[in-house]
Amino acid sequence: MSQHNRHDHVDWKQIFSFHSILFTLAGVLLASVAFKGFMIPNKFIDGGITGLSIVLHEIFHLNVSLLLVLLNLPFVYIGYLKIGKTFALQTSLAILLLALVIQFLEIEPITHDKVLIAVFGGFLIGLGIGLVIKGGGVIDGVEVLADYTNKKVGFTTSEIVMLFNSGTILAVAYFFGWEAGMYSILTYFTAMKTSDYVVDGFEEYTALTVISGHFEEIKSVIVNDFGKAITVYNGQRGYLPGSFDVKHDTQIIMTIVTRIEIHQIKNAIYATDPFAFIYISSIKEVSGGLVKKKRKH
Repeated sequence: MSQHNRHDHVDWKQIFSFHSILFTLAGVLLASVAFKGFMIPNKFIDGGITGLSIVLHEIFHLNVSLLLVLLNLPFVYIGYLKIGKTFALQTSLAILLLALVIQFLEIEPITHDKVLIAVFGGFLIGLGIGLVIKGGGVIDGVEVLADYTNKKVGFTTSEIVMLFNSGTILAVAYFFGWEAGMYSILTYFTAMKTSDYVVDGFEEYTALTVISGHFEEIKSVIVNDFGKAITVYNGQRGYLPGSFDVKHDTQIIMTIVTRIEIHQIKNAIYATDPFAFIYISSIKEVSGGLVKKKRKH
C-alpha cells in the first residue's frame, strides 16, 4: 500500500479494537479527573495545548472544553498529513471525548495543597496522556507539532516543546504569580515523566526490530509507507525447540521510531505478516542518520 493510500485509509478495526477503546477511555477519564479535581480549580498547568487551554480559560473565562477542541484542530490536521487518517480520527475522538467529559463531569476540588496538586495532578494527566497514546491517538497537539516543526525551522523537537511550554508557563507566572509558574513547572515535569514511563519507559528513543520471512514486504512498509530509515542485518531464523536443524536465511530489520508511531507501524507489520517477530527496546541516545527526535510531552 502506498503512503498516500495508507494516509487515506481508515482502519476501523484498529479504532474500535478493545485495546484502543480501553486505553483511550481510561486515559481520558484520568486526564479529566486531573483537570477538574486538581488543575483547573487551582490554576495549575502541565504544558502543551492542555495547559494553554487552562491559561486562556482563566484569563478570558472561555469554555475550557471548547478551547481544547479548537486549539487542537490544526494539529489533528498535521497528524493526518504526517501519520494518516486513522491516527487523525483516533486523536479527534479522544479530544472530543476529553472535552465532553470535562464539560459534564462534576467533581469537587480534591485538594488545595500545592505540592499534592503538582505531584498527583501531573501524575494523573501524564498517565492519561500515556494511555491515550498506547490506544493509538493523542490528546495534546504538541505531540504532533514538535515532530512537524523541527524539519521546518531547524530546531530539535525538545527545543520546540521547551519553547512552547516556557511561553505558557511564563504566561502563568505573569497572570497568576511566580509561585503558580514554579508549581506549574513541577506539574509539567511530573506529567512528562509519567507519560514517558507509561508509553515506553524513561529512555529517550525506541528501537523496533523485526524478524520475518516476508522481509522485503516489511522493508517496503516501513520505508515507503511510513518514511522511516532502516538498518538491515543478514541472519538466520529458526532453531526452534524440537526442530533445531530447521533454519532459513533472512534479513533482520531495525528502525528508530517515535512513540506515537509504534502502534501504527506494528499493526502494519502484522497485517503484512501475522507471524512476524517484533521486539521493541529503549535506547539512551541516537545521533546522525535519519532520526526523528522524540517528543517530551
